[in-house]
Amino acid sequence: MPSSVIRDWSYDERDRALDIRFVSGRRYRYLDVPERLAAGMRAADSKGIYFNDHIRDRFAFTRL
Repeated sequence: MPSSVIRDWSYDERDRALDIRFVSGRRYRYLDVPERLAAGMRAADSKGIYFNDHIRDRFAFTRL
């Protein structure tokens, strides 16, 4: 299901890095994200709600 907040995202298992590109065009890399949370993101009906509930403000990040 398309998100009104997240344009796309990817997860690097080796680096445990979650890259998010928002519809605004801003891109961020969230660090040390467990694979189980990436799997939850993959399965979530609403990527934006899942992101806000499980990722945002819980992991260090860098702006890309």
